[in-house]
Amino acid sequence: MAKKHLGQNFLYDPSILKRIIQVAQLDEEDLVVEIGPGLGRLTKMLAEKVEKVVAIEIDDKLFTKLKVELADYHNVELIHGDALKYSYESLPQFKVVSNIPYYITTPIIFRLLEARKNLKSVTLTVQKEVAERIVAKPGGKDYGVLSLMIQYHAKPQLKFIIPKGAFRPVPKVDSAVVHIKILEQPSVLVKDEEFFFRVIKTAFSQRRKMLSNSLKTLREDVKEKLVELGIDPNRRPETLSIQEFARLSEIVKRD
Repeated sequence: MAKKHLGQNFLYDPSILKRIIQVAQLDEEDLVVEIGPGLGRLTKMLAEKVEKVVAIEIDDKLFTKLKVELADYHNVELIHGDALKYSYESLPQFKVVSNIPYYITTPIIFRLLEARKNLKSVTLTVQKEVAERIVAKPGGKDYGVLSLMIQYHAKPQLKFIIPKGAFRPVPKVDSAVVHIKILEQPSVLVKDEEFFFRVIKTAFSQRRKMLSNSLKTLREDVKEKLVELGIDPNRRPETLSIQEFARLSEIVKRD
């Protein structure tokens, strides 16, 4: 029985699971982390494809069932715990392939980005609208903090849509599979990464306001700084590219 509070919606269709694995671009020597293995269907298919699978399951009953279900898969390490608290930093190079519980999508992605040193790629089944935000380009309502945080560290692609009817129980929304390839270097060069993200978060905290108003809290003369950069102070944050945010953070930080 799926637990609603854990966001459990199980994917049964083997052809879709196979397609997820194809999108992940796995090699036989790979170490793969699966977050929320659920009933173990994807886990088994991964185990047959790669050298080792680390499967992290928080649900007591599912963990007990999985111990029996996966007993013959000697390359699967089953962990009973919270994926948000797992020490990914202790792993050698790894990839993530998961149908993650939707309610932890953003925290999990940010946790994985924290541990990106040995992370090569992340292939996730997420809510369609979240996938659209992850891959969004400037100029639309989907583009925002999540888009920029991920696109700073990685190259995300929306690979395909999964209709809600493919899950049991059936969720209220369609899903999508995203493949996020971690970049060796950030997509833009900034001197102060923390301040760069502060500028982005401040801008989008009032996304309907003009930049000259939303960024006033960072410095009073921000309007002049925008003009100096050749950026119209009347523009709204969703129209700025990641390169423009990088240039903006540098000039706003400057004394």
